[in-house]
Amino acid sequence: MDLSTIIGMVVAFALMLWAIMSGGSLSIFIDYPSMAIVFGGTIGTVFIHYPFANVFGAINVAKKTFLHKESSTHELIIQLMEFANKARKEGILSLQGMMDKVNDDFLLKAMQMAVDGQEPETLRRMLNTEISYVQERHNMGAAIFTALATYSPAMGMIGTLIGLVQMLQNMSDPNSIGPAMAVALLTTFYGAVLANVLFTPMAGKLKTRSASEVLLKTLIIEGMQSILSGENPRIMEQKLHAFIAPKLRESTFKK
Repeated sequence: MDLSTIIGMVVAFALMLWAIMSGGSLSIFIDYPSMAIVFGGTIGTVFIHYPFANVFGAINVAKKTFLHKESSTHELIIQLMEFANKARKEGILSLQGMMDKVNDDFLLKAMQMAVDGQEPETLRRMLNTEISYVQERHNMGAAIFTALATYSPAMGMIGTLIGLVQMLQNMSDPNSIGPAMAVALLTTFYGAVLANVLFTPMAGKLKTRSASEVLLKTLIIEGMQSILSGENPRIMEQKLHAFIAPKLRESTFKK
């Protein structure tokens, strides 16, 4: 679980609930016509904008905001250095016996390509193509949530206009003014909450996760290409350390 996402949402909604409860009953903020306009309208517009497959694919990508487990760049470098030392001593085929220790599918694929005798540049080209498609999927997911963040306040404004029209047409009936005004204000409230507490932060988190994942995959490509090229492990380590902050760099070689 991604604690930062969970904690952020819990804090945001808890503070809003506290503010609501301190000024009255929660029930006054529940209006089903307003919910129908904002939630239904937002979903409908995003289906107009994107095909079904892309929207449902974005839902799977969105799981990364909750279920993502951050991988350690430092641990990955240590693992790649272990592979480099073994390959230098025993040959590239010795990596076959180390695949059981690897949980990352991308690293496994890179190792298998190395064992199968791919040229370093071929390995880089093929894996870079895979990274490009990963970025494309992630960018699509982030774009859909950005679109949701755009449409939800717009649907809230539409609901506000509906409520105002209903109110103005029934000014002679005092009992109708309150419900119409509730629709007018609550639709704006729902749209603002969806956009600013859910959709925009989730789009930002997906972009952050995508950048982090691309960094790790690029690191794997650099490491495996160095191993295939028979590069000196010390030089390889220096190259890999360029991907992380200086304070996180720790040599695997004894000084």
